[in-house]
Amino acid sequence: MQAQNCTNYVGSWRHPASMSDFMTPEYYQRIARTLEDGKFDMAFFDDRLAMPDIYGDDHRETVAHGVRCVKMDPSTILMAMAAATTKLGLGATYSTTYYEPFHVARLFGTLDLMTKGRVAWNVVTSLNDSEAANFGRDEHLEHDLRYDRADEFMEVVQGHWDSWEDDALILDKANDRFADPDKVHRLDHSGKFFKSKGPLPVPRSRQGNPVILQAGSSGRGMAFAARWAELVFAAYPNLEVGKKQYAYFKNAIAEAGRDPAQVKVAPAVKFVVGESEAHAQDKLALAMSTARPFDGLALLCEVLNVDFAARPYEKPFSDEELASISWHGLRDKVIAKSGKKNPSVRDFVEASGRGTVAEGPNFVGTPTQVADQMEEWFNGACDGFVIQALHTPGSYEDFVRLVVPELQRRDLFRKEYGGDTLRENLGLKRPQPRDWRRAQDALLAQKAKAV
Repeated sequence: MQAQNCTNYVGSWRHPASMSDFMTPEYYQRIARTLEDGKFDMAFFDDRLAMPDIYGDDHRETVAHGVRCVKMDPSTILMAMAAATTKLGLGATYSTTYYEPFHVARLFGTLDLMTKGRVAWNVVTSLNDSEAANFGRDEHLEHDLRYDRADEFMEVVQGHWDSWEDDALILDKANDRFADPDKVHRLDHSGKFFKSKGPLPVPRSRQGNPVILQAGSSGRGMAFAARWAELVFAAYPNLEVGKKQYAYFKNAIAEAGRDPAQVKVAPAVKFVVGESEAHAQDKLALAMSTARPFDGLALLCEVLNVDFAARPYEKPFSDEELASISWHGLRDKVIAKSGKKNPSVRDFVEASGRGTVAEGPNFVGTPTQVADQMEEWFNGACDGFVIQALHTPGSYEDFVRLVVPELQRRDLFRKEYGGDTLRENLGLKRPQPRDWRRAQDALLAQKAKAV
């Protein structure tokens, strides 16, 4: 989801059936109730820290056409959705590049308590110079350096979440014993990027600490996800590639000293379902008609941190320019799909499908046909799916009304939630304090022994 006027698909706000009250809690609460009725694991919010204004170095066209120009803080919206639900997990994006570890640890620790253990944090390193400028920086950090910083950021956040042991609270009024100080620990972290003392003044939640989400698709991004993530959002162009990437990533998790079964992978897929195949195709055609040429240009400039307006449409990018592009995963996808070592603006627009329904796979058809496609992908390419809506709230309502019952009929999806926390419903173990550090220390020791 997006905390704004549209979904990941910009044209969704132009759809005649899309609601326009996106600046009210009721908009998000209606979607939350629909997802919980459909027994979804989680509602998750993608985010950026600037509107897409890199094309032409101007925000005017972005605002005029509604190209993700509204970006409310998703953590606040999670609480509105939490008030309308009891089981649905709730995930929000927060940047390791522009926030501080203590702030993120306290914010998500508190959210997890207030939702009784239903929160997840999507770890991102952010993408472009507009975000940097909003935080007083001249330019965005280089790609691999952002991930180096993010690794230490995670060590600090996880360290803060380890501050309180599960049984630290005593709450003995008669003897004036609130908590056991021997079970509350300072962090005293001092590293290359961060210093933070602690302890975190937020006790542990029912699920231990928030679930960690990640969507890195570059080599460095996948290495980061293999080390830290518990649920990974993937982008597969097709099933064949998906199976290869799924196997590769699961192996990378094992090599990082973690249990691959405890890291779930979910590719993003757009769904259009109708009572008949013809009805579904008509709905797809209507959604496709809402796209505009500017959408793709604005969104490509945003994620690549390059102003396409400043260069000829057919001019190939140099090796140096390609190396400086912010989103390595998308860059590599365009190179592979176009078959060109040095693609042009045209190649990026056409090969990426950015801003159109053609970006990424679409599952279209009757409930039976859509369930067939999901079942085929589920056999070796993923552990679940990210459901992307082409209009709101109708896309979600169609999926819950038509597809979920078919999946339940096949015993492929739950009929009731298995637990009260997000971890329980995802099938993830509840972490104990310092579990993450012990696992990484064991891997380092194993590597040292091998050498």
